[in-house]
Amino acid sequence: MFLTYLLALVPAVGWGVMPLITGKVGGSTVNQTFGIGAGATIVGLVAFAVAKLSGNPGAVVVSSQGFWISVLCGALWSTGQIGQFVSFKRMGVSNTMPLSTVFQLVGNSIIGVLFFGEWHSERALIIGFCALLIVILGALMTSITDQSTGKKVTIQNFLFLLITTFGYWVYSTFPKLPWLKDEKSLGIFLPEMIGILIGAVIYALASGNAKTFKQKEQYLNIFGGLSWGIAALAYIFAGRSLGTNVAFIFTQLNVVIATLGGILVLHERKTNREMGFTILGIIFVVCGSILTAFAH
Repeated sequence: MFLTYLLALVPAVGWGVMPLITGKVGGSTVNQTFGIGAGATIVGLVAFAVAKLSGNPGAVVVSSQGFWISVLCGALWSTGQIGQFVSFKRMGVSNTMPLSTVFQLVGNSIIGVLFFGEWHSERALIIGFCALLIVILGALMTSITDQSTGKKVTIQNFLFLLITTFGYWVYSTFPKLPWLKDEKSLGIFLPEMIGILIGAVIYALASGNAKTFKQKEQYLNIFGGLSWGIAALAYIFAGRSLGTNVAFIFTQLNVVIATLGGILVLHERKTNREMGFTILGIIFVVCGSILTAFAH
């Protein structure tokens, strides 16, 4: 069980580092979305090849139905990532990531409880929702901004991020979908990564940005995609072992890495007051995430 919880922390690191890599590389939202899709697909192909060469080809077998559902889930994920990248530019990484965490946590917790029967005992429900409340309070603390500094969290930006988070809700729950419950974890991983790449390409073409395929940022952002892909691979296994709620809340420790990284690596400005709330909020997020282990 300890190794399973350790595995659940891998997405926290990979998804926390990803916005820092894309922030450093720069480029447009199209560049960054394509980079994630391409990098994630590379990870999927490597995982597929390793499974084949290891003498366990059955690990990557997937039905036709499972393949196409996974592709669709990956394409829908792109909606959430596009919304997040746009929000990075509007509000900054250190403001966007905490709010994105709140939206994802609330949505996935409701889905996990209502549709997958997680936190089924009274004790689990109490502990789980208390942990969720602590994480939400912590994330909101980290997004507190003074009017005189940095990029702002406006109502328009808030609603835009909330609406596009739908794609993340689909992605986070797809390992537990009834149509995929009998599929191999590695079997559904590659088609999902392909779906993300397809979604990224469709976005580039539909938005009239075909020229981005000639820009170097389009391909440098693949490094961010590699980080994301490794995290996504670990999440599939953790989600099936721990349940959607517990595994997902653990992964949201990425807000610690992304928020501090936004300040230290991307040099996003924080006043002393903002920094105080940020540190306190991070403590809440860590404590709440650890508490979810007791709801399993």
